[in-house]
Amino acid sequence: MFSSLTSGISRQFGEIGAQLSSLVMEPTLRLGVTGLSRAGKTVFITSLIANLLERSRMGQLKAGGRIEAVYLQPQPDDTLPRFGFEDHLAALTGDAPHWPESTRAVSELRLSFRIAPYGMLGGLTGPRVLHLDIVDYPGEWLLDLALLDKSYMQWSEEVLSRLPQRAMGAEYLAQARAEDGARALDEVRATALAASFTQYLHAARAAGWSDCSPGRFLLPGDLAGSPALTFAPLPPSDAPRGSMAREMARRYEAYKRRVVQPFFRDHFAKIDRQIVLVDVLGAIHQGPRALEDLRRTMADILGAFKPGRSRFLSQILGGKRVEKILFAATKADHLHHIQHAALTGIMQAMLREAMSRADFAGADTAAMSIAALRCTVEEMLSQNGEILPAVRGRQAETGKQVALYAGELPADPMRLLSPARQGAAAWLDADFGMMQFAPAVGNSAGGLPHIRLDRAAEFLIGDRL
Repeated sequence: MFSSLTSGISRQFGEIGAQLSSLVMEPTLRLGVTGLSRAGKTVFITSLIANLLERSRMGQLKAGGRIEAVYLQPQPDDTLPRFGFEDHLAALTGDAPHWPESTRAVSELRLSFRIAPYGMLGGLTGPRVLHLDIVDYPGEWLLDLALLDKSYMQWSEEVLSRLPQRAMGAEYLAQARAEDGARALDEVRATALAASFTQYLHAARAAGWSDCSPGRFLLPGDLAGSPALTFAPLPPSDAPRGSMAREMARRYEAYKRRVVQPFFRDHFAKIDRQIVLVDVLGAIHQGPRALEDLRRTMADILGAFKPGRSRFLSQILGGKRVEKILFAATKADHLHHIQHAALTGIMQAMLREAMSRADFAGADTAAMSIAALRCTVEEMLSQNGEILPAVRGRQAETGKQVALYAGELPADPMRLLSPARQGAAAWLDADFGMMQFAPAVGNSAGGLPHIRLDRAAEFLIGDRL
């Protein structure tokens, strides 16, 4: 009884404190949204905004009934582009719906919530306001976090060790092995090496690999052709001053100092909550090596989120720690709902290993499977006397209605993660299919159809509503 009483008093004082704070300021919560290759980040942000404005499809957002109004504000940062919500929504809901253009730079948008009062001082304070700043940035730039804690030699060894297993890396690997890093710097050769390495990164990303960094090699912007982007990994050598290898190492460090650190200081260090969108199904379809690559990439990301692990991050973040991180497996609408638990289980297992390897602590983390925009309907197919749980949607290439049974995901995630860790070239007893679906026609009424977007929103911002 005493414990219950003190708990109730603490809760009431907490409510009073929150309401008194709202009297003197309108708090702002910054949500960072990023995604690894082909994860659907632009669609996620567009659907999240559309459904927060409408809310008829957000049943799992517990505070939804207390939200009196949600409205778009002018862009809060005069130095950043505004996220093109209206254009992206028009692309998804027009007469010929299609996927919008992907993110190529940082952008931002502010949603403001007017929330009904509650608790002991509710009648005195009136409605309170919470601003939600949604920060959109390319997933390739997030991967650069891991570079801050690696030397040029460490990075080079890791990259070069991966190339023998990737056909698209053969050309650059041959060039790197043929290069004598101890020879004097030749700018023509350095430029050719950087261009060949950049070509490999583009091909690797197109093939579904996750570890495609440095990120600005893929999205250079006004840095194209600069010395900060004119380096590439080389085999270790005893390189004297003025040599090719020493100059490559110097430019690598300049990239971290002049490109990576300012981005995370100016943008990433201000984020309170973070969602990382991951195309797990795409990696499974590519095979065990792609899945293992994704697992390692998640470990690097999760480890880098911890301030103090790197002296660079300690300086940049100044002790600030991201409060909540959600890893979301996207494209859940490519599976019948009876397989969603298996997809979530795989995501959780990958996240668990990443947390263990990175010794991560201090933030609230979660994993779930979602579809920010549901493009399919479910049906049962009959094939060779067997009933298969499938989905049907509009194929992106032809526009025709097509049914897909992607294969059966195992209930035990280790049936996939173990052969992936062991370097298997292919799945021994399973085949997993993928198909590119286009947005369905008629998505505009009452928000956008989704799978668990409301649960994702509840985890990320529900406590502040």
